[in-house]
Amino acid sequence: MAKKSLIIGAAFVDVIMDIAQFPKSGGDVTAKLKSYNIGGCAFNVYGAIRSYLGKQAADLFVPVGRGQYSKMVRQTMSQKDIDIILTDSDKDNGWDLCLVEPSGERTFITVPGIEQEWKKNWFDKINLADYQYFYISGYEMEDTSSANLILDQLDNREDDAYILFDASPRISHMESQIIDRLLQHHVIINANEDEIGFFSKANSLKRQAAEVFTKTQSPVIVTLGAKGTYLYDQKGGRLIKSTKVSGVVNTIGAGDTHCGGVIAGLLQRQSIDEACQIGNDLSAKVICQEAGSL
Repeated sequence: MAKKSLIIGAAFVDVIMDIAQFPKSGGDVTAKLKSYNIGGCAFNVYGAIRSYLGKQAADLFVPVGRGQYSKMVRQTMSQKDIDIILTDSDKDNGWDLCLVEPSGERTFITVPGIEQEWKKNWFDKINLADYQYFYISGYEMEDTSSANLILDQLDNREDDAYILFDASPRISHMESQIIDRLLQHHVIINANEDEIGFFSKANSLKRQAAEVFTKTQSPVIVTLGAKGTYLYDQKGGRLIKSTKVSGVVNTIGAGDTHCGGVIAGLLQRQSIDEACQIGNDLSAKVICQEAGSL
C-alpha cells in the first residue's frame, strides 16, 4: 500500500457569527449567529486532502474527548465517515467563537480542550512507518510539554518522511527551543508574511525564506493571500500565483486548506510548484463557502 499522510492536531467546534464591526473596549455591538461547524486546523487540512485524493490518502489523528463539544465532534466524524483513531475521556474538546467581518476576515476567540494535552500513549494507536507526510501546526506547539512530546515521537518517523509545519497565529507564543527543533532537515515550513519573521529576522521575504531553507534543506512556503504563494527551495524563490476568486464568504480554513492541498500534491508525487498550485486552488475554493473544511 502506498504511504499516506498523518494529520495531527485538533477537531473542535466553530461557533460562527457575522459582525458588522468590532466594538471598542467597553462597547456593545450585535452579531448574527451563522452556524455551528466542526473545524480545527487538522480537521480542515484532512478535509482538503480527502476532497482531492479520497479517504485512503490521510488519517486524522485528533483526540476526541468527553463532553458536549466532543459529542458534536464525534457525531460529525461519524456522519462524514472519518475514522476516530484517538479517544480520551479526561476532558471535553475545545471550541472557538469565530467573528466574521463583512470583508470575510475572521477573528477567533478559542477555548482550548483536550487537544492541548497530548499524551505519549496516544501514539500507540498508529504506526509511524505508514506515513510519508505529517502535518502539525503552531496550535499544538504552543504548549511546550505537548510540543516536545509530539516532536519526540515524530523523531522516530522514517528517514525519508517529511513534516509540514504550519506556523499559525500562535507562533508568537511558542518557545524558541521548539522553533529550533522545527528548523531541521525534512521539515517544510509553511507561514504567512508575518509568521515567517519568527523564523528569521532578515530584512526581506526572500532572505527570510533563504535563511530558513539553509537550516531545513526543505521547501519554504509563504502564503500571500490573494497574490498567491512564495516558494523557496534549492532552485531559489518564485511566486506561485493564486486563483482569482469572486464571491468570498469568509476566510475560515483558507490556510489550513492550502496546507492540505500541498500535502495532497506531494502525495501524488507532483513537483513542489504543482503542489503549491493545488494549495492555491483548494484555498480559493474553501473561502467561497461558510465552513472551513472542504
